Amino acid sequence: MDGQRTAEAGRATLPAHPAAASDAYRLDPARVASRLDVDARVGLSASEAADRAAVLGPNRLAEPARRPEWLKFLDQFRNWLIGILLIAAVVAAALGDYRDAIVITVVLQINAVLGYVQERRAERSLEALRRMLVPTARVRRDGAERKVDAEGLVPGDVVLLEAGDRVPADGRLIVAESVEVAEAALTGESRPVSKSLAAVPGGADSPVPVAERTSVLFMNTALTRGRAEMIVTATGMRTELGAIAEALRTGTEPRSPLQVQLDSLGRRLALLSGVAVVAYAVVALLHGEAMADIVLRSVALAVAAIPEGLPAVLALTLALGVHRMARRGAVVKRLASVESLGAATVVCSDKTGTLTLNEMTVRSLWSAGTLYDVTGEGYATSGTVRTAGPSRTAHAGGPRQAVLPFAACNDAHLTGDGFVGDPTEVALVVLAAKAGIDAELLRSRSPRVGEIPFDAARKYMATFHSAPDGRVRVHVKGAVDVLLNLCARVRTEDGEHDLDDRRKSEILAVTARLGGAGLRVLGAATAVVDRVPDRAAPTGLTLVSIAGIADPPRPQARDAIALCRSAGVAVKMITGDHGDTAAAVARELDIGGEVVTGADLDAMTERQLAERVERIGVFARVAPEHKVLIVRALSHRGHVVAMTGDGVNDAAALRAAHIGVAMGVTGTDVAKEAADMVLTDDDFSTIVGAVREGRSIYANIVKFVRFQLATNIGAILTLLGASLAGLPAPLTAAQLLWVNIIMDGPPAMALAVDPPRDDVMRRPPRDPKERILDARRLCAIGRAGAVMAAGTVALLSLSRSPFGTDTALTMAFTTFVLFQLFNALNARADEGALLGRDQFRNRTLWLCLAGVLAVQVIAVHLPAAREVFGTVALSPGQWALCLVTASTVVLVELALRGVRRVLPTMGPNGPGAGRATPAP
Repeated sequence: MDGQRTAEAGRATLPAHPAAASDAYRLDPARVASRLDVDARVGLSASEAADRAAVLGPNRLAEPARRPEWLKFLDQFRNWLIGILLIAAVVAAALGDYRDAIVITVVLQINAVLGYVQERRAERSLEALRRMLVPTARVRRDGAERKVDAEGLVPGDVVLLEAGDRVPADGRLIVAESVEVAEAALTGESRPVSKSLAAVPGGADSPVPVAERTSVLFMNTALTRGRAEMIVTATGMRTELGAIAEALRTGTEPRSPLQVQLDSLGRRLALLSGVAVVAYAVVALLHGEAMADIVLRSVALAVAAIPEGLPAVLALTLALGVHRMARRGAVVKRLASVESLGAATVVCSDKTGTLTLNEMTVRSLWSAGTLYDVTGEGYATSGTVRTAGPSRTAHAGGPRQAVLPFAACNDAHLTGDGFVGDPTEVALVVLAAKAGIDAELLRSRSPRVGEIPFDAARKYMATFHSAPDGRVRVHVKGAVDVLLNLCARVRTEDGEHDLDDRRKSEILAVTARLGGAGLRVLGAATAVVDRVPDRAAPTGLTLVSIAGIADPPRPQARDAIALCRSAGVAVKMITGDHGDTAAAVARELDIGGEVVTGADLDAMTERQLAERVERIGVFARVAPEHKVLIVRALSHRGHVVAMTGDGVNDAAALRAAHIGVAMGVTGTDVAKEAADMVLTDDDFSTIVGAVREGRSIYANIVKFVRFQLATNIGAILTLLGASLAGLPAPLTAAQLLWVNIIMDGPPAMALAVDPPRDDVMRRPPRDPKERILDARRLCAIGRAGAVMAAGTVALLSLSRSPFGTDTALTMAFTTFVLFQLFNALNARADEGALLGRDQFRNRTLWLCLAGVLAVQVIAVHLPAAREVFGTVALSPGQWALCLVTASTVVLVELALRGVRRVLPTMGPNGPGAGRATPAP
């Protein structure tokens, strides 16, 4: 009965939404416990916890509603181009042209299966990355400590936490001993936040920002220092984390540039198909051709006008790109995401953990009037402590006495999985190792007999150690300005001296210099006292050293940003960290532009932000809503925006961007769910590989479209030209289908795997508004089609008299096929040298072209094939004549390019036509 009463009380008071639990930070612990009907000394009973779990459900984020598999498969057919091809297949079947109908249907099915299987494979890979939420939690239930599944937590549970633990739910602190929490995943703040039991003032009308709610803990943050107990106030989707996840459900994803391009291409090809069919039918009727032949050729032309191989080539190109990216550390959730990143003009990146290591590192050390540079990055203990300046003398073992207080006055320690503790203290332990000090050994030899824990109000920490003479050695670390008030002396190059005003000024100048470089500055002092003071501040200290600490950039990030710059892709840093710190990291990474803060953004209108956004390089102290505004402003300026990040605070912007890239190791579940791509190695440089892959994919699609449409235009013009000239149709319906099959098959697929050009990352990104078929490419396609038609019709006309009509028709058919072999070279050299070394890098294409030539020989010389295609055998001389005629499509292009070099301003065909403007 008591359990039932308690559960009913819980139902009456348990929050139904995060807003209802968000006032816990304003209440004292006793009142929170009262509202949740729990005695913090005993905790909930097992039955109470079960009843509350039955009401509120498990402590996990709700997964998005899964789309049925059959709908996912049908999604592969949702674009204009595939719709047109389906209609063409139905028309062909209705007219008895079952071969064409079967070919189109098979191609579309292959495309759908490729897309569906690849996206399912990516989803399964992503499932393996979801490890952020802790599986268990330590709680107090029925008066005893227990370990339970984190999903089983309910409001009212008392959770016990230590340094290194991840917080499993939102909760109000009831015990806080020197607690600091890493909240970078939620707020973007790279430094741990001090927590206390004191309620935070604030009213319902003016809620305190999440980053300033120092009396509560939030789901998926982590304790870096101290010991804590909390009463759970919100679980699952009712947490701050859940609120962000819920907001993502209302977000919309922009369509990729490729999706827009293909839909536009489909509409234009539909118009072209209709015009071609009508034009041919009218001309053929005027010349008295048989209606049955006109209908069959019209259907063949309708199919020929549309590159039905494009969906399959697109799926193959994207799938191969995704496979290559997976081998390089990226899991792509949507096939089109790779191409979208290839079109990116701006990459907006979070700082902490993405551009930086998220491992605090001592970069500078000052002691006894000497400034030292500390080499090495992150938590690796390899590195040296050497004198700054031209001499850069490396000290054997480093300045041990300067580092010793930092190692002794420290709670971080090494475990089998690495370091555990506050990131700043870990950085100081690593510094000690570089100076030749084993912190663990030091502490064992000089045991701690007392301490004054770090407190945000005091701004220092002190530890007391037994000395050999029976006295007590005190080590203190903290803010330099605070330590100066506790110090009477300072260590100099010639021993200890009184800390007079002149020396204070010198020390403050060093502090300002390090702080101006974006470093967090800590001082260390020491003294020998008779006994451990009774919580009183230690005085009479000697200032020993000053350390400058920073979260260093990832080594690969520097090169990656430089490569982005050469590719015309701007990189912008977006962080919740302080402006000075962010600016310092930006300088190291060579990210230029203005530095603005969240407060500056609040003072701007959306229009003002859009006008300035391209000049800004660093956005500091921003909130999640600011990130979405930044992405929106860039999008309004016409940019294709890629957003990288790992924290919950990045998730909304990841969804708003054209492509979101989440970190697989440090990223939260929410960020991974919102992103289009997940990096398994958290390496910013992997994104540059994706940009290269995306550009290569788009270039290959352009090559295929140019190659295929030149064939289609050539076929249309050939039939129209022959009809206008009063010649017999040079291509029968079967021959048109044959050309369609062999050109949509191996050569097109070979173009899909064309390796990227050497200069692909030295070109600016294309204009996202640029059409696949811009004026320059349309001219090239029309020119190639006209040359094919002119050569085929001319050869047919000139060969009838000496060789006979049947031979002339076979020569015309063969010439048209050979034209495609040469035109593949034109398509590959869209902007490069037509006969350069790049032409020989795609061995697959050359094998495919040789295969096409072989099957054409079979179509001309094999008796059974001659019956199907209506051909006759050709002599070697006739083959040579066909080959020479077909080569004119390359010779004309070579001649035109030679003229362009002499006259570089020839309208839309000029060398700069159709190229995008570099990103800012």
